[in-house]
Amino acid sequence: MPSLVGHVESGIGDFSQWIVKLHDHYRRKTGLDLFPGTLNVRLGRPYRLPPDPIRLEADEYGGRVSVNLVPCRIFNRAAFILRTDANERGDGDHPREVVEIATDMKLRDAFGLKDGDEVTIAVEA
Repeated sequence: MPSLVGHVESGIGDFSQWIVKLHDHYRRKTGLDLFPGTLNVRLGRPYRLPPDPIRLEADEYGGRVSVNLVPCRIFNRAAFILRTDANERGDGDHPREVVEIATDMKLRDAFGLKDGDEVTIAVEA
């Protein structure tokens, strides 16, 4: 299982509203009740999605943005890297060096994380 190492950083807070609005879609795709928010991690190099990520297509929920979901583990918890197609292309809100991690809890609170803390993400795909 390949590992990604990076540092926690603040995000723009946009994914939280979509996780709430699309809760049932994310649960169906991930099997988890995702916490409404992601942990942003800046890696030392760009991350590219694997060839066949899980997809939440825009037309599944009547939206405009499709999201890729890559299973991973952080702090030995099941989680997912969430990345929009725009971010994967390099013209979205985040560069490819930033991954957004979603799981069933607020990782910052559960593990006392603050900006700059180093974390390791084990990628399952």
